Formats: sequence, structure tokens, C-alpha cells
Amino acid sequence: MRLHLIVPILFAAALGASATTAFAKQDRVHFGNTIRVASDQAVHDAVCFFCSVDDNGTVEGDIVVFFGHVHVNGKANHDVVAFFGDVTVTDGSSIGQDLVNFFGRIRLGDNVTVGKDIVSMFGDLRAAPTASNGGDRVELPGWIFWSPLLVIFVVLIVIVHEVRARRRRRLYLAGYPFQPPHP
Repeated sequence: MRLHLIVPILFAAALGASATTAFAKQDRVHFGNTIRVASDQAVHDAVCFFCSVDDNGTVEGDIVVFFGHVHVNGKANHDVVAFFGDVTVTDGSSIGQDLVNFFGRIRLGDNVTVGKDIVSMFGDLRAAPTASNGGDRVELPGWIFWSPLLVIFVVLIVIVHEVRARRRRRLYLAGYPFQPPHP
């Protein structure tokens, strides 16, 4: 056994044994399980990976979702951010600060208030006429992202097709006992 590895291993084990668990008061962080905030509950932050947040009560801090959906039917007092998912804010609900969504849809019902900015990147924003926000609305539709990718994909398909066709022609001509005359 290598003796020079024992000291770092023992040091790492001592650090691991002495580490304390980090707790945040009333935060909810989930992976794969939907976070549900009841109408009589209040949580500080709600962070979700591969799951959704269903807010019927009050979220005092931020709501952040990766690959899931956000449904606000109460109050979110700070920011709501969603990556690759939809955000639905029902009638009369409110978001205290910013609403940001990447690659998803935003649906705002009647009398919804957003404290500052609404940003929809490569997605769709549908807001009722009575929905309001205190800052800017920034929309960058999905076709701006997907159109160049489609063009690149078509160019790659044409290149692969032409390379394969040239290879087939070479193999076909290699089977002739003599080369065909040039025109």
C-alpha cells in the first residue's frame, strides 16, 4: 500500500466527519419531486430540478425551475425563473420582481401583476390585456433560435449526401476494366 496517500485520505475523512449540514430556513430544493405550496403555507425559496413548482400560497424568495413547470396561483414575492419549462400565472396572482423564461411558454391571466421585467427567451408570451408589469417586456421568439439551427442541419445533410454520392461513384467507376473517356 502506498503510505504517501494515507495522510490526504485521513485529512479528507476528518474534514468530512466534521462538516455540518447546511440548512436554509423554509427553503425547498427538490430533484424530481414536485414542490407544492399550499394556500396556507409560506416558503422562502423554491428550487426544482426536473420537476415543477405549484405555488398556491406565498413564496417569499425566488422560484427557480430547470426542466419543469411553474404554476403561480398565489404570490411569489421575488423572482420566477424557468429553464425549458412553462410558467402559468393564474388570475389575480402576483410576482414581486422579475419573470424570466428560457425555451418555454409564459401564460399570464387576468389582473396578474409582475413587479419589474418580463423576459421570454426563445419561447412564447401570452398575457391577458389586464396583466401588468412595472418594467420592460422582452420577447425573443423561438424561431430566431431554431431557424439558424435548421439551416445548419440542412447544410450538413447536403454535405453528407454529396460525400456519400461521390464515394459511390468512385466505387462504381473502380469496377470498370478501363476508365471511361473524358468528354
